[in-house]
Amino acid sequence: MFDPVLPRLDARRPRHSSLEIWHNIMWSRYKALIFSAMANAAATHQIAMHVFQIAETDHERIGLGSVEAGLHRYPMTLVFKGSYSDTPVWRRIWVLARHALKTKANAVILAGYDRPEYIVQGLILRARGKPWGVFCDSTIFDRQHVWWKDFVKRFILGKARIVFCYGLRSREYVVSLGVDVEQTVIGCQAAALPDTYDAAEVLARRLRAAPAANAPLFLYVGRLAQQKRIDLLIQAFARVSVDLPEARLRLVGAGPMDEVLKVLAENLGVSDKIEYTGALSGEALYSNYLDATALILPSSSEPWGLVVNEALHFGCPVIVSDRCGCVPELANNSACGLVFESGNLAQLTQCLRDAPALWWDHAAVAQACADQISPYTFENAGISILAGAEKM
Repeated sequence: MFDPVLPRLDARRPRHSSLEIWHNIMWSRYKALIFSAMANAAATHQIAMHVFQIAETDHERIGLGSVEAGLHRYPMTLVFKGSYSDTPVWRRIWVLARHALKTKANAVILAGYDRPEYIVQGLILRARGKPWGVFCDSTIFDRQHVWWKDFVKRFILGKARIVFCYGLRSREYVVSLGVDVEQTVIGCQAAALPDTYDAAEVLARRLRAAPAANAPLFLYVGRLAQQKRIDLLIQAFARVSVDLPEARLRLVGAGPMDEVLKVLAENLGVSDKIEYTGALSGEALYSNYLDATALILPSSSEPWGLVVNEALHFGCPVIVSDRCGCVPELANNSACGLVFESGNLAQLTQCLRDAPALWWDHAAVAQACADQISPYTFENAGISILAGAEKM
């Protein structure tokens, strides 16, 4: 099992007495809890922390749920109402640049490095002698590389004091762009669990709800988008259902591929075995992990895959493609995780066939899931970012 070595906050006087954090959209539930945990730790260490949420949401997130404002328990300013994409680029550049020119924060963490507004922000802060870092959740597998874009990324990342990487795959990517490994901090990706989450109760519910080996339930959670390769999952499921006629597939989410996937299932003769729930959240979502044989994440591009965190917290093992950023940390243990080559139908099919027999002991599997995911809390995530900021 991968054992993350998380940065820890030094008990001595902080290097930076004030920290400013920029984030792209307020929609992210898990980031709300991470920033809230950061704020608590910052107050304890006498660091004044303030978060600037650039927008409330973005177009691709609108169908997945609304902004939960009550979760944002930290000093915060919302820069633009509505969707990030609805604000003109020139306006984003103007507002963020103007703030960079006048900020009095000792250190700043930027939302990213791949948009004009972030690049302008970073260059202004560099000219002012302000130490700044940047979040990076990309991996080398995320998208096709273009030489001039890589050049810009190398340039701007080279100006940052610290790059906050979401996992080993993210660190490998920024190092490939010329960033010194000593300038990177691996944070801790954490899922936002309900306030009532109780590990013992989850185990009991899992043991009651988990399906029999001869009637497996395979689960997908996320956007119904091309890069998620749900089409590959449906093809693999169709093959497996020949040997396991009582097998079922449940797709939780919404997106542009909805109708295309339904046509594919119809053509393969498995429409009656596939359930489409639409987007779910809260208990309506979490209960799906409890009665599933495994969560499947077959993406061709996935910076991390927080649904994997969620599944493991609820005792549900995972099957993920090797393009998912969380593979080294969360899916490298066959006791609760299997990995297949992205796009490889035969390998995914075999994983689906193996899962019911491999994970028949639900108590042992749920415990393996709990052990694997235990370090990945939003408290650890918040503290690791704050500790990284102290290195700037």
